[in-house]
Amino acid sequence: MDRRMFLALGGVATLSACVTSQPPALGADGKPLPRVVTITPDEAQKIPYRVLDSVNTLRQAKGAAPLSFNAALNAACLTHSRDMSVQNRPWHFGSDGSSPLVRVQRVGYTGELLGELISETYQTDLETLSAWMGQPDTRSVVLDPRATYLGFGWYQEPGGKVWWTLLTGR
Repeated sequence: MDRRMFLALGGVATLSACVTSQPPALGADGKPLPRVVTITPDEAQKIPYRVLDSVNTLRQAKGAAPLSFNAALNAACLTHSRDMSVQNRPWHFGSDGSSPLVRVQRVGYTGELLGELISETYQTDLETLSAWMGQPDTRSVVLDPRATYLGFGWYQEPGGKVWWTLLTGR
């Protein structure tokens, strides 16, 4: 079975696990209330590779070369995700005013930083990636044909909120 078929079947299996007999609870605004997704230690080990495989599948569909993880970019993502939680706001600057460029330099990345995506959510990694792909400006970071490296990290608060960070570089 080739990799694309495996990923497609995995996606179907994942979606089928999401089927519920009850409609989601709605807030006063009529929108679904967030649900808490707990990232277990076993799931935490799978997330980075699932995101990398998903990103590379999306890139392949657009004719872009696959990305590989870069340890320095991963470290910068993990640090920034935790820092956004401490600040309690999703934004591209660190609590010390650092930019994405400064943060990747601090962890020893010597390549060119191309983009950063962030999210504050109760959604899973793949739901977050899907939301990024739904907007032209964030989709362009994922699909940037110049990119060769990916960094990805997150921090989950005890209450369930997840802070996601994705970096691309070359």
